[in-house]
Amino acid sequence: MDSTARRYAERNVPRYTSYPTAADFTAQVGPGDHAAWLGALDPQESISVYLHVPYCREICLYCGCNTKKAIRDDVIADYRRALEAEIAHASRLAKRRLCVARLHWGGGTPSILGAAGLESVLAVIEERFSLANGLEHAIELDPRHVTETLAKHLATLGVTRASLGIQDTNPLVQAAIGRLQPLAMVQAAVDRLRSAGIDNLSFDLMYGLPLQSVESIRRTCIEALSLSPRRIACFGYAHLPRLKANQRRIDAAALPSQDQRILQAEAMAEALAGAGYVPIGIDHFARPDDPLARATVSGKLHRNFQGYTDDDRKVLLGFGASSISTFANGFVQNIADVPSYVRRIGSGALASVRGCRISPEDRARGRIIERLMCDFEADLDALAPGLDLTGELAQLDPMRRDGLIETVAGRLVVTDAGRAVVRVIAATFDAFRRSEALQFSRAV
Repeated sequence: MDSTARRYAERNVPRYTSYPTAADFTAQVGPGDHAAWLGALDPQESISVYLHVPYCREICLYCGCNTKKAIRDDVIADYRRALEAEIAHASRLAKRRLCVARLHWGGGTPSILGAAGLESVLAVIEERFSLANGLEHAIELDPRHVTETLAKHLATLGVTRASLGIQDTNPLVQAAIGRLQPLAMVQAAVDRLRSAGIDNLSFDLMYGLPLQSVESIRRTCIEALSLSPRRIACFGYAHLPRLKANQRRIDAAALPSQDQRILQAEAMAEALAGAGYVPIGIDHFARPDDPLARATVSGKLHRNFQGYTDDDRKVLLGFGASSISTFANGFVQNIADVPSYVRRIGSGALASVRGCRISPEDRARGRIIERLMCDFEADLDALAPGLDLTGELAQLDPMRRDGLIETVAGRLVVTDAGRAVVRVIAATFDAFRRSEALQFSRAV
């Protein structure tokens, strides 16, 4: 990254997995909107489903997810029953039987439900919805808890893709972030999944963690690549101890500087691209034959709350505490506090407490932001016809002079030098942009 782009890399901006972003949700949208949007769903259009399980056996120090330490199995069972009840309630409000084409378990550690718990939730999904032929069924897994029995059971349940949290393979870094998992343990998890028939594997790696260096990042990439995942997602650690109590136990003095973060991100990208993986947007990599790589080439890449995807469905139903549902007219998010979520569902009510309606202007701005994030260019006239963007283009003038963007016949094109800070470019079109920048992560 050149010195010009580095000036922008320190800005705190959203990750833009949606527009408007979750930071702009308000209590003015809630259960009433949620119920109305469910009732208006078209049964002719397939949907995606996200299931959130906010429990882990231990909380990693770096984690920024909505999760908590599981101490009692009966509490986990209560949550699982609430999740099933929410699924059933939403299906009744939808009025007509909907078809699920994508199913994704996230967390937390979804496998903490146990084989019987996962099967029980899936049984409710199958009872209340139709499952499409060729269903993509994905789950996020902790390599430390992938047993041979679990791998076989996941295959029996129809799981087609598993995402493993690797983060870093250096033992010193692992100790600093509270996640000890030797490479041999990861290798064993991979072998068990592949032996069970689940070969579509994704890895999560991170930069910007305490004690990381460019050299250790390269070693992590080499070791991760030796396991031949189909996809790799690379995330910059966002140190937000004001919002995440577990991060207060990380030694801030051991964190890399902004310049070091940039070098680490570049080293990670170079290692993965050098191994033949196709860059997907700003933080994903995939084998050339992977659907994400094909979507990138064809211009059909999308971005949602799970990151980059080839899923073009307009509706995503989120179930579980803190989960977000996407409808044509807006977003709704469930209450994040788990006990409150369980009580709310137990009372027979929807658990949604905040959200955002999407206006035609929001939709146009969202299209621009998504194409910038996915394609690094946007045809402003085609994506936002009639929308006056004179002010936004004026704000981008410094970036144009700095060689980070170009404008040609109504098209905004991010140059190679500007790709690393595309989130900053996209933020120019965000009418909800807030002054409290510290709530967002740095652009790199």
